[in-house]
Amino acid sequence: MPADGRLSPEVRRATLRRLATEQLDVLVIGGGVTGAGTALDAASRGLSVGLVEARDYAAGTSSRSSKLIHGGLRYLEQLNFALVHEALGERTLMLDRLCPHLVRPIPFLYPLAHPVWERAYVGAGIALYDLMAGRTGMPRHRHLSRRKTLEIAPSLRAEALVGAIRYHDAQVDDARHTLAVARTAARHGALIANSARVVDLATEGERVVGAVVRDLEGGDEFTVRARQVINATGVWTDDVQSLVGRGRIKVRASKGIHLVVPRDRIHSDAGFITRTASSVLFVIPWMAPPHTRHWIIGTTDTDWELDKAHPAASAADIDYLLGEANKWLNVPLTRADVEGVYAGLRPLLSGESEATSKLSREHAVVQGVSGMLTVAGGKYTTYRVMAADAVDAAARGLDRAVPPSPTDHLPLIGADGYHAMWNRREALATASGLHVARIEHLLRRYGSEITRLLDEVADRPELAEPIPGAPDHLLVEAWYAAAWEGMLHLDDLLTRRTRISIETFDRGIRAAESVIDVVAPVLGWDDDDVERELWHYRARVEAERDSQAQADDRTADAARLGAPDVRTGAASTPTSG
Repeated sequence: MPADGRLSPEVRRATLRRLATEQLDVLVIGGGVTGAGTALDAASRGLSVGLVEARDYAAGTSSRSSKLIHGGLRYLEQLNFALVHEALGERTLMLDRLCPHLVRPIPFLYPLAHPVWERAYVGAGIALYDLMAGRTGMPRHRHLSRRKTLEIAPSLRAEALVGAIRYHDAQVDDARHTLAVARTAARHGALIANSARVVDLATEGERVVGAVVRDLEGGDEFTVRARQVINATGVWTDDVQSLVGRGRIKVRASKGIHLVVPRDRIHSDAGFITRTASSVLFVIPWMAPPHTRHWIIGTTDTDWELDKAHPAASAADIDYLLGEANKWLNVPLTRADVEGVYAGLRPLLSGESEATSKLSREHAVVQGVSGMLTVAGGKYTTYRVMAADAVDAAARGLDRAVPPSPTDHLPLIGADGYHAMWNRREALATASGLHVARIEHLLRRYGSEITRLLDEVADRPELAEPIPGAPDHLLVEAWYAAAWEGMLHLDDLLTRRTRISIETFDRGIRAAESVIDVVAPVLGWDDDDVERELWHYRARVEAERDSQAQADDRTADAARLGAPDVRTGAASTPTSG
């Protein structure tokens, strides 16, 4: 793979040829954050590594989270101190060293409804949370009166609270972060490919020796040979295990949905978090103040046993979240305020409780059959620890000594030189002709990779124009997604390389029509391809809107499946992450 981490169409074709002919040390199945992290960990130890993802990087759970890098206050309440401490350590690493361009602190309020016992109880918990985090550079928590709380968050109902506690956590664009992990793995030699579905496992006797992979873009099938296979497929864990018999662990899917509303619907300089009867309510600035353009409201926590590739949010889910948020807001939100909706599935280790909100967020690495390991469970924040544990286990099956993981000191693509470039943002703006606000936007998304986008703008000034229908983004971002970031379909660009599909009231329809001429030449699309891509994207948006009008999960699921997957054969895949 190129040392620059480029994922162009040409690189993908070369990668597939190498996967079909080379013997690997490790093959990772699944391109979510755990799979990408595992590929990076293995490659950074000097192992030969392949990763195959049936749909797109982060197409499953890893693009549909609450977008927080955090220890998890509710896990502290469950007395899971080890998980919270581990996650807070990872938060510090990401903020300070690994990806400061993608992860940033955000302030939160915990509104208090009771003046004495709740302030003491919650205050003690958040104080412990700060203590466990150690020295982070983020402000410590602070107790607030009702008056001070309402100065910070005028949209909160005065009669609903007696005060609040302010503390800080961190936020990430999960899809872009997962992509950065994958590209960093490629930069260190990993052979990674999306639209590459595992249709079977290759065996010799009772040992797994690789996987049979179908290229969903070209239709070819080939076998990837590897000394160790790692199943990192999240909610598809059981499906992959079933290819060689019954697995040793079982993963249960819990659905969480989120709503996106415009910035002006909620007036606050901080997000807020509170408990509900069944889960936790987050109202999160997207992105961090003062650059907030939207609010994310989540989440639900319910069993899901229907389609895993496209979990659907029902009208009941949406109404539930609006109702919970409106308990705290002085101007109620309505369905008309909702710009975007997304639903994701948490992969929970099953068997510990009947309630999904109490299932374990710890992870497990097991060997169910010779030659194949499964890593499952965990939470987004601790992906790097999960990956290191998985590679440690795989290394024991190799015939040579393997160095320890170096990923706690390995910056992700875009992190090198980020702080220096941030300090030079005025100069970058002057040299490029872009407003400094545009430079800041690009730096927060691409870090030091911004130079590649600015070089293209210098050659093609028309790419400095905002995307019609999504003016927060520039046309050059669409070019970069196709030329460098492994985009293969419009959905990849509008849903994961950018978040236009949840940040605009038309769900990205106008933007899709606007970027098609930019990406088509890079991806080699002819007129028929262009029409097909636009049709698929419009059909997906229509099906999602239809599903969100349905009363329950089953009817919502049926409505969402009314739109065929743009990747033929991907909908039933067990290998998305």
